[in-house]
Amino acid sequence: MLFKAKLDSTNIQTQQMDHASLLKQFEHLDPHNQNTFEAKDLELLISTATKDLENYDAERHEEFKRYEMLKEHERREYLKSLDQEKREHEEKRLQELKEKHRQHPKVNAPGSVAQLREVWEETDGLDPREFNPKTFFKLHDTNDDKVLDEQELEALFTKELEKVYDPKNEEDDMMEMEEERLRMREYFMKNVDVNQDRLVTLEEFLKSTEKKDFNNPKEWETLDMKEVYTEEELQRFEAELRDKEEELRRKKEKLQEEQELLRERGRALEAQRREYQQAVLEMSRRQQAGDGQPPVGPNGELKFEPPGQPMEAKDSKVPAETPNNLPAEPPQNLPVHT
Repeated sequence: MLFKAKLDSTNIQTQQMDHASLLKQFEHLDPHNQNTFEAKDLELLISTATKDLENYDAERHEEFKRYEMLKEHERREYLKSLDQEKREHEEKRLQELKEKHRQHPKVNAPGSVAQLREVWEETDGLDPREFNPKTFFKLHDTNDDKVLDEQELEALFTKELEKVYDPKNEEDDMMEMEEERLRMREYFMKNVDVNQDRLVTLEEFLKSTEKKDFNNPKEWETLDMKEVYTEEELQRFEAELRDKEEELRRKKEKLQEEQELLRERGRALEAQRREYQQAVLEMSRRQQAGDGQPPVGPNGELKFEPPGQPMEAKDSKVPAETPNNLPAEPPQNLPVHT
């Protein structure tokens, strides 16, 4: 897309382009200029995008280095945990795996005639004696945009990578294979991509086949032939790991202290709940024993008599009149008749 826009701006200098539509596709464009898209803007855009991709590749290399250092750190720690006899046996086994990984066919340099002919023959199924660079370019320009982009280039290196890496083998690391693929693509771009726009045109590709290194390249050095990191870098990495482990340990201790505090508070609340429950049960027991305490409701609340009639009126009873068969006592001090 970027390359096509560049060609359009080069071929038709006076043509104005819809800058707003391009803004929707690329975040690098200047949002303040939404009316036209000039050739200078495009150059700045390509430069910015290229720099971003280069930074991304650098980050991938650094990430891979840290991966390899972590792997070595874990290997050393594992060996330390073994007794002498087991350690010697394991060291021997690991060394044998390492040597087995190194025993692979010769890897052709990316972009060399040997590497391209191998793809021509084994991937494309064509006669190596009829190898033609122009036809090869068109065959592998899979989206027919007149350039080979990074994905199309990396696909060309699969045959070489299969000589070294097999996912079924214990000694072969697929993370290393992807790092190898990235290194091959960067090597190819360095020798072929003249204007460094991370795209290979047919003209650039054909010119690369005229170079001396195309027919007589050096043997490609795989990762097992190079040092990814130094011992000093590994020591700094391990010190960084120790610092992080210490920080995690402190955080863990702090969390444990907070958890213990929460448990203590929970135990205190549970004790208060039980004490309250015991008090309610005791009040209920006294009420049932008739000790004059007010009754207790279903939820432990006290129940009192509603206001109105006095308590004395509730318990006082009017005695019923009973018949008396005894004669009535005569009145006292009545006059006597003679």
